[in-house]
Amino acid sequence: MRKRTAGIAAAAVAVVVAAVALPLFQPWRLATDKFVDEALPGAVPISTTSSSTTPPTVSVEPKQPTQQPRPQPKVLLTGKLITHEHRTSGTVAVLALPDGSRILRLENLDTSDGPDLKVWLSDAAVVPGRAGWHVFDDGQYRSLGSLKGNHGNQNYAVPHDLKLENFRSVAIWCDRFNVSFGAAALA
Repeated sequence: MRKRTAGIAAAAVAVVVAAVALPLFQPWRLATDKFVDEALPGAVPISTTSSSTTPPTVSVEPKQPTQQPRPQPKVLLTGKLITHEHRTSGTVAVLALPDGSRILRLENLDTSDGPDLKVWLSDAAVVPGRAGWHVFDDGQYRSLGSLKGNHGNQNYAVPHDLKLENFRSVAIWCDRFNVSFGAAALA
């Protein structure tokens, strides 16, 4: 009888532990991937295709269109991602767009999926290895939002009031466990 009671109690404890641990740790996220491929703002031309099957008619000789150079984003800062808690690679760039706004662009990002991942600007120096896993929340930091995907190219708006000179790194930050998956020094 005691063995049966102990078995039931152990099973009940296991169910409670699983009910708490699974949502907290989300271990299945280590085996999931989300790919994002956002274009650089302003770099994709507007489509000029038509659904009409009738060819256009021209009553006068068309003028040759003048090619106006499209304003390009200006690169303000760049960096290369290094691995911290999880294998991470890719590049980052802070760009000034022709309309005056700024974005942080992640290109060729490759990292693990995880719970509550954010993209942070930080005043912390990027330290390789395990010593760099927890430094980004020690000083000044600013979240640019949740990581859109763990693979690909993506853009994050940089607020107008943010002074870039106060920040020297980008971190892919796991807010749930206060650890950097990977980071890049900005130069």
